[in-house]
Amino acid sequence: MASKALIFFALFSLTVVASFAESTESSESDSGLVLNFYKDSCPQAEDIIKEQVKLLYKRHKNTAFSWLRNIFHDCGVESCDASLLLDSTRRSLSEKETDRSFGLRNFRYLETIKEAVERECPGVVSCADILVLSGREGIVALGGPYIPLKTGRRDGRKSRADVLEQYLPDHNESMSVVLERFKNIGIDTPGVVALLDAIPDPKAVQYVRNDRGTPMILDNNYYRNILDNKGLLIVDHQLATDKRTKPYVKKMAKSQDYFFKHFGRAITILTENNPLTGNEGEIRKQCNVANKHH
Repeated sequence: MASKALIFFALFSLTVVASFAESTESSESDSGLVLNFYKDSCPQAEDIIKEQVKLLYKRHKNTAFSWLRNIFHDCGVESCDASLLLDSTRRSLSEKETDRSFGLRNFRYLETIKEAVERECPGVVSCADILVLSGREGIVALGGPYIPLKTGRRDGRKSRADVLEQYLPDHNESMSVVLERFKNIGIDTPGVVALLDAIPDPKAVQYVRNDRGTPMILDNNYYRNILDNKGLLIVDHQLATDKRTKPYVKKMAKSQDYFFKHFGRAITILTENNPLTGNEGEIRKQCNVANKHH
């Protein structure tokens, strides 16, 4: 009787483990994104993007933070689908031509990367993935952590300029609004604190200088500055004083590893926000124009 009970328990345990593994695998693929999506269709894609960003960074270092801000401005508005890169048409204003995109400078450089990838693998790699991966390489160029990011996104066909204000908080928003908007994407409070160091508000002309001392390096110096009341923006003051965010500001000021940990996790969540995958959207031939469909 005891042996039968043990056999039943063993079989039951195996069933539970198998079910858990299956559900975990399913949840990982629910978004349709996977690590190294192009390993068979364009194995050199990520290396090409990496090398192009390195070359462009050497020539145009003043655009460094734009690589990172592209992720925020594209993925933070409904979907991570490169809608940010579309030009205006007679019917719609492009996202990149709105006030909220002030200071973004890398659009033509993204087209340069797209052309390099197209020469290797025509019609395979999406502009959405190029935007995300170039952002990751920009983070590394700025001294930040390397973040493994999934790929397999497809490109949207329409601009979302009309809804930007519903998604992107600015430096005049209350901390409650800022936290709520990021929470809707799945980013928690320490993630928000980490992102606000690196993705300053474009409406503030001095957006890079809110990190005095190391304005062109991605590090935790910003948190020490705002704790010393050296922040320039309203949101800087709120981060340093709000009871919900101040504990994380203090931790990030003390530990760059702690900052990088939460920054990397927040970027990962942001880049997986509601992507188009499978047969959705398209693979644009040019990143600034949707493909023509007859």
